[in-house]
Amino acid sequence: MKKTVVLDGYTLNPGDLSWDGFQKIAPIEVYDRTEPAKIVERARGADFLLTNKTPLSTDTLRQLPELRYIGVLATGYNVVDVKAAKQRGIPVCNIPTYGTASVAQHAFALILELTINVKLHSDAARAGEWSASKDWCFWKTPLTELEGKTLGIVGFGRIGRRVAEVGHALGMTILAHDSVQANPPPYHGFRWATLEDLLRTSDVVSLHCPLFPETQGLMNTERLRLMKPAALLINTSRGPLIVDQDLADALNSGVIAGAGVDVLSVEPPAADNPLLTAKNCLVTPHIAWAAKEARARLMNLAVDNLVAFVNGKPQNVVNP
Repeated sequence: MKKTVVLDGYTLNPGDLSWDGFQKIAPIEVYDRTEPAKIVERARGADFLLTNKTPLSTDTLRQLPELRYIGVLATGYNVVDVKAAKQRGIPVCNIPTYGTASVAQHAFALILELTINVKLHSDAARAGEWSASKDWCFWKTPLTELEGKTLGIVGFGRIGRRVAEVGHALGMTILAHDSVQANPPPYHGFRWATLEDLLRTSDVVSLHCPLFPETQGLMNTERLRLMKPAALLINTSRGPLIVDQDLADALNSGVIAGAGVDVLSVEPPAADNPLLTAKNCLVTPHIAWAAKEARARLMNLAVDNLVAFVNGKPQNVVNP
């Protein structure tokens, strides 16, 4: 009898979703988390293996002779040795489109918090500072209007384009940098830009590119110094796009004004990661993708991927 094993299901489904869609394909075993030493033990005998962040190395795959399919419960698939899987004839399928709306929303949550400081002012009002004010209003930090500002987007795929739509709706001028410059949006105020031009010109820079060897450490000391002193840097894509210490230094020395990051170079981060204490830096714990609606969409698409494979028409294969 065929069997499906989920190695680390808790992040996707802490209890508010259902695995029943997979149960209709084959019996399923779901583990909340799997330590490296237990991967082979738990995956042995599985025809279909699902992972989010639990690594599947060449050595691990060699010990799983029954394995026919690997489903990654995420967009990024660097946790799987895709070349080794291909050599075994095992397709690796990811979920490329589930989080567009959620991630774009989170990017702007960071931007708006950095420009308006909603939480700071709400806390001040609740602490009695408004009641004690001599004026009918007060603010503790400068407030910034986004209309008329320039939003630079590095990586103009689905999420980057959605962020651009929101920025345009708020009256921002949009610059985009991407290796493929195709299908420019129809609205006024958009243009393609080199990375250097984008960094020098933008008031807000938002990263939405994948992590490749050529993009690792993309935002380092040299490139951060190209940005405006009043500019903001947002990263809801991949943590290693930024050199953490370089960004912390840039924030603490006033090279740029602020940053909002949902991802860090190592996750969970070390307690002494410099961005956790950097000046005017918002850090959220990799939750841009995690709205319930987005997770439900991911779950449904993961089921669709497995159904397509069982029917002999695999989809979203990253190692064809």
